Amino acid sequence: MSGRVAGKVALITGAARGQGRSHAVALAREGADIIALDLCGPVESITGYPPATPADLAETARLVEAEDRRIVTRQVDVRDHRELAGAVGDGVAALGRLDVVVANAGVVATGPDAPMMSFIDIIAVNYGGVVNCVGAALPHLASGASIIAIGSLAALVGNARAANPDAGPGLVGYTHAKRAVARFVHDLAFQLGPLGIRANAIHPGNVETSMLLFDDLYKVFRPDLESPTRADAEPVIRGMHRLPVTYIQPSDISDAVVFLASDESRWVTGMQLKVEAGGLLASTTSGVPA
Repeated sequence: MSGRVAGKVALITGAARGQGRSHAVALAREGADIIALDLCGPVESITGYPPATPADLAETARLVEAEDRRIVTRQVDVRDHRELAGAVGDGVAALGRLDVVVANAGVVATGPDAPMMSFIDIIAVNYGGVVNCVGAALPHLASGASIIAIGSLAALVGNARAANPDAGPGLVGYTHAKRAVARFVHDLAFQLGPLGIRANAIHPGNVETSMLLFDDLYKVFRPDLESPTRADAEPVIRGMHRLPVTYIQPSDISDAVVFLASDESRWVTGMQLKVEAGGLLASTTSGVPA
């Protein structure tokens, strides 16, 4: 442990597995204590892949404690502001402070057969959950704090990809939510700057987690096949990146989280940090949609 965030307390939503667990462990390894929140159950319209479980959240706690750091866990729905605020307050009471917020919780549904409610539910989790997370955390933050929202490559793509009828209501909702997160972080950074609180977004490419690796999404990548497999989808997944990599790892995103949580980035705010292996280069010019 090099102590890049030593003495800090970090709040992470969607912490039971995938990117959220990776962020929790990476921050703990660098000296932070953790407030780890996750629904650990289904969102009604999201059926393409299994939800996280209480056992997943317990494993995150075990891994953080293995780094000799404290952790408070709670099952909470980020769509419920009151419930979320209570969980954050309890975590701060137990650990003494709050310095870092990682609004990471997210869900996805894909394909034209996804329920129409998936459009609403995904926006409520992926955007509303970010707003609720920041709202729950803000009363506990002081100058020097860092807010980090996890966006997506989808936040910065042009309209054509989002308008693809094969994407279905869930994937369109996902893109809408991630674009809203990007704008929210920009305006949030402007508002919080005079208070000494930073806000930044990280936009990952195709990260190797359960939110990428499931049958319905393989069908979006390979609509020419009736029942595509992961192997069938991988050339398309790889082709979305300009750098020669199929999957970005959760730890790659966690490296960016640790940087933005640490004092190394103390003058960085309002950034839309792309960790997407060049996936946006073909559709953007100098960082904005072409």
